[in-house]
Amino acid sequence: MKKMTLILFLSLFFVSAFTVQAQQAQVLPPLVNVSGIGEVRVQPNEVVVNLGVEMRGKTLDEARKETDKKAAAIINYLKKQGVDARHIQTSYVTLQPIYSSGEYGRTTPDFYMAQKNMTVLVKKLDKFDELLSGLYGVGVNQVNGVSFRVSDSEIEKYKTEARKKAVANAKAKATQLTSELGAKVGRAYSISESSNGGGPRPMYKMAMMESAAYDASGGPTIAGGEVVITSNVDVSFVIE
Repeated sequence: MKKMTLILFLSLFFVSAFTVQAQQAQVLPPLVNVSGIGEVRVQPNEVVVNLGVEMRGKTLDEARKETDKKAAAIINYLKKQGVDARHIQTSYVTLQPIYSSGEYGRTTPDFYMAQKNMTVLVKKLDKFDELLSGLYGVGVNQVNGVSFRVSDSEIEKYKTEARKKAVANAKAKATQLTSELGAKVGRAYSISESSNGGGPRPMYKMAMMESAAYDASGGPTIAGGEVVITSNVDVSFVIE
């Protein structure tokens, strides 16, 4: 009998506690929900370039050796130009036979093709044109893209600045909305930063300006433009 009484008491206790929590969850203060955005535009201070070398040979070994030779020359050149070995990474390797498309069932390839691609981080933007020109000279015959960015050591302070601007923007919106109704903005009830896939962090986008025109005096052929660091926040303020 005592055991049944205890079970009944515990059941009533948990039901009561759950009911109180549910009621508290349903009662919210009057809120104004707004979104804020903050942007910081900065000049990039480094560039990532994806480049490579592709060679052809009558035999598999010939194509491979020629490609390896060029790849070694590229790496040596980069190091001589001050690029840290940690910032040079092989990203793609392929070696394959190539057959004439019009001859079905042919077992002997016309030639073999070997390719090696590298991803290189360059920190001296003022030397990038000169560096790229030199890379062509030592064997690079493919450039698959460049991406300008801000270094990891600098990006955090710009993220913080973007967040501050986003919060200020959200509060300004909330103040304007509530003042139109004769009310005031109170304390922040909740705040979240929108994510760009994976977790809460500022969103990044590249704002690439058109490439600088190449003139007869030998001006720059690549323009870094600017990087836009963006933070988006959602804030709920209590209405007073």
